[in-house]
Amino acid sequence: MTSQATKFLSPAHKVRQFLERSRDRWKSKHHELKMQLKLALNQVRAVETSRRQWRDRALAAETQLRQSKPQKNITDSAAS
Repeated sequence: MTSQATKFLSPAHKVRQFLERSRDRWKSKHHELKMQLKLALNQVRAVETSRRQWRDRALAAETQLRQSKPQKNITDSAAS
């Protein structure tokens, strides 16, 4: 019968080295993607805020323009 230790040919320090390097690469990729996601979400939030502010300004200007124009009465246009 063969023991568990003789089944594997790679030395333990090499396997550990490989696994640590693999883990470090995975963590590095994860942190990079997490940072990119955070930047993208911040950009989306900034764009949405800017659009909302522009929309509010446009609606306020439109309301002010409508209030400043004299409204025609139906009787005035019928008398012409």
